[in-house]
Amino acid sequence: MYSIKPFIFSLLGLLLLASCSKYITETGDASYYGKGDKYNGRKTANGEVFDTYDYTAAHKTIPFNTTVWVTNLDNGKTTKVRVNDRGPYAKNRIIDLSYAAAKEIDMVRSGTARVKIRYKKHHK
Repeated sequence: MYSIKPFIFSLLGLLLLASCSKYITETGDASYYGKGDKYNGRKTANGEVFDTYDYTAAHKTIPFNTTVWVTNLDNGKTTKVRVNDRGPYAKNRIIDLSYAAAKEIDMVRSGTARVKIRYKKHHK
């Protein structure tokens, strides 16, 4: 006769592990700094010079230098960016990407895209 206890403990362990995930995800709209945009060459919020051809992004709260994976939900394409700026300030947007990152996930033509972002939790 098999006992159900090991199964229940295994299931509880998996649920606990999932709830303690090391990653945070958000879903929402992304936009990007355009090619030849007026921001190219200006200082970002962390003091770097913005380069539209680097894989960087602006987010309102994610700590600077955090690596973020951005997936375009319409086509499944993903890019990796580093947060070096604050924003976006347009309503209902969760992240602003550099031109290079936007191009990689094929959102340049549309200007915006529905995305999922994923990044590691930072522990204080």
